[in-house]
Amino acid sequence: MYKILHFFEKHGFFVASRLADRLGMRATQVRLFFVYISFITVGLGFGLYLTLAFLLKLKDMVYTKRSSVFDL
Repeated sequence: MYKILHFFEKHGFFVASRLADRLGMRATQVRLFFVYISFITVGLGFGLYLTLAFLLKLKDMVYTKRSSVFDL
C-alpha cells in the first residue's frame, strides 16, 4: 500500500506545479482555481436541479386538468 502511495506522491501530485510552470503562475493559484471550479460546477448542477424541480411543480399546479367545477 505504501509503495502505491509513494508512487502517486512522487509522480502524480506535480500536475498543478507543472501546469503553473507552463503558465508562469504559482502552484497555489492553480490549485485554488481547481478547488473553486469544482465548487462552482457542483453548485451549478444542484441549482439547475432545484430550478427544474420548481418549474415542474409550478407547471403541474397551473396546468392541472380539472374535470368539473367542484375540483377546485
